[in-house]
Amino acid sequence: MMRLCYSPLDCCFRRGGGDGLLWHTELKPHASGDFSIAVAQANYSLEDQSQVFTSPSATYIGVYDGHGGPEASRFVNRHLFSYLHKFTTEQGGLSVDVIKKAFSATEEDFCHLVKLSIHISPQISTVGSCCLLGAISNNVLYVANLGDSRVVLGRRYTESKSSPVVAERLSTDHNVADEEVRREVEALHPDDSDIVVYTRGVWRIKGIIQVSRSIGDVYLKRPDFYRDPVFQQYGNRIPLKRPVVTAEPSIIIRKLEPEDLFLIFASDGLWEQLSDEAAVNIVFKYPRAGIAKRLVRTALQKAAKKREMRYDDIKKIEKGIRRHFHDDITAIVIFLDHQKGSSHGRFKQAAVGCTTAPVDIFSLNAEEAEAEKSMLSSVG
Repeated sequence: MMRLCYSPLDCCFRRGGGDGLLWHTELKPHASGDFSIAVAQANYSLEDQSQVFTSPSATYIGVYDGHGGPEASRFVNRHLFSYLHKFTTEQGGLSVDVIKKAFSATEEDFCHLVKLSIHISPQISTVGSCCLLGAISNNVLYVANLGDSRVVLGRRYTESKSSPVVAERLSTDHNVADEEVRREVEALHPDDSDIVVYTRGVWRIKGIIQVSRSIGDVYLKRPDFYRDPVFQQYGNRIPLKRPVVTAEPSIIIRKLEPEDLFLIFASDGLWEQLSDEAAVNIVFKYPRAGIAKRLVRTALQKAAKKREMRYDDIKKIEKGIRRHFHDDITAIVIFLDHQKGSSHGRFKQAAVGCTTAPVDIFSLNAEEAEAEKSMLSSVG
């Protein structure tokens, strides 16, 4: 079943209104509603990866925001859902234990890959990924996350006519920019006065990384890597007494209620530009079709405005260079239609499938443009 997640790219590709670094799906069904995905690439290699798995019994949502390179986020994209399906089948249903096992197995496998690859590609030990997972089964929502990707719930608010929907954040940002997270990290390392350092305008663990939880970043989790001659030649020279980053996810469980309208899963590239409330109001106000693309384009417009530019100007900037203006951005909107009384029929008819965003948007757009050019030439 989970092999569907590795199939060729979804046929719902769109040209993205002339932006060669923007991809989206308009709208697709899941067991209790519709969903929409959009991704904007800024890095030379797209470090955001994302996917939605649908079946009559469950919907899985994944947003994986890589750093240091795309290898870890791509690895999570290939393996996390498979482990989730495997352990759910073995244990007879979704649970906190199942989710923890899926995260642990994915982390363990990636660490093993790093161990095998470090002498060929030592940089892989410094690659990591935030990991945000959502799972809906039997009208119960599970959210697990590492890092600072975020899920926000849009909830109907009947007590106010001026604000009929409210935003409720359902995940924890594991970023030491947050004072509470800094205190958590400092409490775990009472003998290290430099565990969190303010450098280059932000707080960083050991002056290196902002997120305190991730998949990968093996060099910050395995003190033995510091003693490896290959890593010493390539990697960070700060010796570690113990791991300073963890792969233990924060997990919440929530029974979905009729007032719960939709969920927005997104990488921090979106939340750097839009507040929780602004994103929820956009989804509530505008039509469903292409709503994820609308969120991403609004974020890009905000990024452009900060630099006193227009979005049309940013669209002309090449990948890699574009990272100076905004991060990779992923947004997935999951609509929840249980309150409309239509979910039972949809639940039975929901197809098994997996929509996976492109590994690299620029390459995909270039290939399609070339194919269109060839087709027009043959017609002419």
